[in-house]
Amino acid sequence: MLAEQRARAILQQISQHQTVSVTDLCQTTGASEATIRRDLNALARQGRLVKIHGGATSLEEEEFLAREPDLATKQRYTREKERIARYAASLVSDDDVVYLDTGTTALHMANHLKDSKALFITSSIDMAGMLSAHERRVYVLGGTLKPGTVDIVGAEALQAIRRYNFTKVFLGTSGISVSQGFTTPDPEAAALKSLAAARAQSVYMLADSSKFGRVTAATILPLNGARIITDQMPERKYLDDTDVIAV
Repeated sequence: MLAEQRARAILQQISQHQTVSVTDLCQTTGASEATIRRDLNALARQGRLVKIHGGATSLEEEEFLAREPDLATKQRYTREKERIARYAASLVSDDDVVYLDTGTTALHMANHLKDSKALFITSSIDMAGMLSAHERRVYVLGGTLKPGTVDIVGAEALQAIRRYNFTKVFLGTSGISVSQGFTTPDPEAAALKSLAAARAQSVYMLADSSKFGRVTAATILPLNGARIITDQMPERKYLDDTDVIAV
């Protein structure tokens, strides 16, 4: 089978099944694994599919979101976020140094950390206020208030976070994609999240199941950069590059 014929066959299989493996494509085309991998690389460079570990997936499965979700959207999936937050809080030990990100799911964690003796650092003024009300030890990063929120971003926040070494980091994300990893609409927020992760022993991404298959403007981390805590197990393709905890 010629290269153009293989390409048509590969794209047809992806159109029918959304996600296909290298093994399946070898059986369909009669080509070797090395040949199929080269074909997938070429088609991915052309923007005709998304190459994943062990195969490929359809571009149509990923929804691009250009803007920050509105407040009503962020307040959805409350029960799911509460379960995620409760489990995440259970991972915090008294001797931990913890970075808590902004976002509604992370805020739910504060209610489950009332008795924790860990040291907390955050870029969320709301988070700091809730932890302080429970008399927890908390430091707030300095920097610029993000317009329309009480979240801190900017160069000063990046400089401040470099002072810390974290045992655990809990981050929020607006999208999870095999091709683009964890993303958020705000590049400044993405930079801060990424730096926090780089200074941590363990990184957890708090994400309800609606976040899978979405892409926003700025990448925080590749998919293998954090473990995901979510409310239900995602499609198999996400499990090849990261650990997923469904609660």
